[in-house]
Amino acid sequence: MDARDRAKLKALSNKVAVIGVGNTPFGPYYRTRDPLRNVYSLGFTAFKNALEDCGARKDDIDGVILSRIPSYSKFCGMVGLRNLRLTNVLEPGGRMSGAAFQWAMEAIACGMASMVACVYGNIGRSVRDTYGGDWGDPYNDPFGWTSPGAFIGSMWQRYMYENNVPDGALGHQAVSQRKWAQMNPNAVMQDPLTLEEYLKARYVVKPLRLYDYCLVNDGGVCFILTSAERAKDFKKPPVYCVASSQAASHGYYYQQTDFLEDACRINADQVYGTAGVGPKDIDVVQIYDNFLPTIFFSLEGYGFCGKGEAPEFVKGDRTAPGGAMPINTSGGHCSESYMQGWALHCEAVRQVRGECGPRQVPNVKLSQYICSAPIGTSHIFSGGKI
Repeated sequence: MDARDRAKLKALSNKVAVIGVGNTPFGPYYRTRDPLRNVYSLGFTAFKNALEDCGARKDDIDGVILSRIPSYSKFCGMVGLRNLRLTNVLEPGGRMSGAAFQWAMEAIACGMASMVACVYGNIGRSVRDTYGGDWGDPYNDPFGWTSPGAFIGSMWQRYMYENNVPDGALGHQAVSQRKWAQMNPNAVMQDPLTLEEYLKARYVVKPLRLYDYCLVNDGGVCFILTSAERAKDFKKPPVYCVASSQAASHGYYYQQTDFLEDACRINADQVYGTAGVGPKDIDVVQIYDNFLPTIFFSLEGYGFCGKGEAPEFVKGDRTAPGGAMPINTSGGHCSESYMQGWALHCEAVRQVRGECGPRQVPNVKLSQYICSAPIGTSHIFSGGKI
């Protein structure tokens, strides 16, 4: 990236703020199956809650970006949104949560919209979505690569070999996130989890155990963005986007020999360079954890620790409540809910606002979202301009 591009990114810093976040319940009711539940009603509930969160009116919204909600016409008709200046529907992949945020931010910054609602709905539990199975792929199915878990499992096996990591090293992070979830009344998983219980759990795709996998549950999420100038007029303190970045690491699904490191490094250079901070300045981080190894890849790729050091980095409750580097303070995808990055955005915002009750990290000034995937994204949030 040359100096002109860096200057343009710096000019976007603090220009857009999150004013409202909302979600449905994720806990016991929404982890059950309901044949009448649908993504439109879940998205509507989350949208309504986000409006109430910030005190905005429905008519203030002039942009909508949807994911896993297939028809923008149907959704906008249901909620009564008309005369929109920006409308889009994204593919259902979890990496789209960060992309949706960025496109909303860019649209507001360039004047294509003044207030954008990003809305997500998921009925994976009710429709028995397994996120895998026979994909009809002659290049991968014969080898058992029939799910994202198989791809990540293969990457983690290679990582273990290259870095001499013992089996079960992911367990410390699984236990840490469960401790956070127990402080979150909206989390699906409320029972305690010990390292011994983690190690006794069955393998799903060896070397990944049951607790290395994200949940499959139902829910909806919404976040609302507007300009920094307008953000001051609403109910909650604005949470500014200090910096945002995206880097694609395209290959065939997750068959990456570098553990997504190249894309992480590009993202880290861009997001930290724009914000003028580094990993040591971040107070709390929400990392996309469809599978726990992606947290380890992200920690190393973004420079929180050195290459091959992530298994040691998370030991000693470093990432747990009271630890030096709080990670996935809602419980993350493995213990709170699997909203494919969308709920992690809400948690990042709420931590800056100081709204997280017993799981609140003290004195949060900078909160970061990270997604390491074939489309990697990251944002840094702050309650004040930096």
